[in-house]
Amino acid sequence: MLKIWGRISSINVRKVVWAVQELGVPFERIDTGGKFGGTHTPEFLARNPNAMVPAIEDGEGAFRVSLFESNVIVRYLCARYSPGVLYPAALAQRFDAERWMDWQQTTLNPAGRDAFIQLIRMSPEQRDAQKIAASIAAMEPLLQLLDRHLATHAYLQGDHFGMADIPAACDVHRWWNLPAADYQRPHYPHVERWFAALLTRPATRGVLDITLE
Repeated sequence: MLKIWGRISSINVRKVVWAVQELGVPFERIDTGGKFGGTHTPEFLARNPNAMVPAIEDGEGAFRVSLFESNVIVRYLCARYSPGVLYPAALAQRFDAERWMDWQQTTLNPAGRDAFIQLIRMSPEQRDAQKIAASIAAMEPLLQLLDRHLATHAYLQGDHFGMADIPAACDVHRWWNLPAADYQRPHYPHVERWFAALLTRPATRGVLDITLE
């Protein structure tokens, strides 16, 4: 059985859990990281020397795969269990998906991280207002970019749901669930339409409907 090490409060673990649920692959998730600890044990460091979640193990024998890095794991899972569907067969489509996944990891996620940490994981007296403001200022142009793209695309990869939607939607879920008293979200109609469509997918249960912590 596929094993996932990581706590569901982690955005990167949520990506992997959603992907596995989309694929209908039986899995076991072991709470690791954060308040659960366990990322600095010799056993975990053998899976991920960065001491970060998630990490997975899949298959057995000659085909035993051990991976870390959430977007890589999503790509692997879709390539193995949904080739030609969630993982595009055509190179142009595949790398269109790849670029959006890289954009999420290198651009969208860093922009929103500080506001999330300050507003969700810090007590009010610990918060840094300048970091929150800078994070909002960095994030809003990216959501505008995403909104423009989705004005002419049903999903990130085109007309059909695919692997690229998973990481970006996990970031949008995190951003849109910041406390309303601290962040008044602008209206992004095309992102809202896209995200609402994703919420109808059964595989998002336990991923896009949970409280941030």
